[in-house]
Amino acid sequence: MKFMMLVCVDADQFTADEEAAEPAAGTAEAADDDGSFPWLDEMVARGIRRDGDRLRPVEEAKTVQNRDGQVLVSDGPFAETKEVICGYDILECADIDEAVRVAAAHPVAAFGKIEVRAVWR
Repeated sequence: MKFMMLVCVDADQFTADEEAAEPAAGTAEAADDDGSFPWLDEMVARGIRRDGDRLRPVEEAKTVQNRDGQVLVSDGPFAETKEVICGYDILECADIDEAVRVAAAHPVAAFGKIEVRAVWR
């Protein structure tokens, strides 16, 4: 089964000038001293992680709605929240229990939140 894993952190940890900055210690972007990212390396080697990436800062996002033929575009995410989705991963797991175990091992689970959902099929 395919699952989408949404990686969420406090919005204060993810800013527009992060692209040029060094990753903060303890974040998903922080690699080991040798440049590796153990969670990512393991999930790719096991054939679980199919795709994924960081997302640009929420300040660059747009929310789009189409109501009665009128397109409404607003800046940023639709929901007002302190947390933002900063990345995603597409996983191939046997079931939701395996996907939850994979998400629990992700470094961001220690200080942020990981949402796991099955892909609709």
